Amino acid sequence: MAQINNDSMFKLSYGLFVIIAKGEKDCGCIINTVQQITQEPLKITVAVNKENYTHDIIKKSGIFNISVLTEKAPFEIFKEFGFKSGRDTDKFSSFKEVERTENGLLYLTQYSNAVISGKVIEEVDCGTHTLFIADVTEALKLSEEKSVTYQYYFDHIKPKPEEKKKGYVCKICGYVYEGSELPEDFICPWCKHPASDFEPIK
Repeated sequence: MAQINNDSMFKLSYGLFVIIAKGEKDCGCIINTVQQITQEPLKITVAVNKENYTHDIIKKSGIFNISVLTEKAPFEIFKEFGFKSGRDTDKFSSFKEVERTENGLLYLTQYSNAVISGKVIEEVDCGTHTLFIADVTEALKLSEEKSVTYQYYFDHIKPKPEEKKKGYVCKICGYVYEGSELPEDFICPWCKHPASDFEPIK
């Protein structure tokens, strides 16, 4: 039988982005899948986890902004936009370095080198995620700073787990589960990834 090693997925090249939408309040979350698919007309795709509040807002509003994060983005940015839920948190209460594009949505003016505004034209249900296909309605270059990749995040931004702890660490966000056995149905409370994305702390 053919094998599937989830670690092979980490060898793909990913960026890290904050996708922002607006319902009753401004909200945003971290995603790692944004891709240009055509040049004329300019279209992109974004994949958003259905567990995220931002996902629901995009489905209702049909518009979003992508802030492309840079290597200078601190871990606090990933904690604020990646580990909390917009359902019960105002993610912009402590982060004020923002402006609005023509569509009325926020974008990060710090730790971001570009903003891309999208208008959804099609949705594809992909199980845990929805793939949104969108026309680009605005795109601004903000700086020459390098875009952060998943690998750079793992190597230079995400804190390393404490060696003395016994348990399992999430390979996605760094959450540590303390205990000798990780339940098979465990879901990371920070990034919502399953037990298969955890590894024993050595």
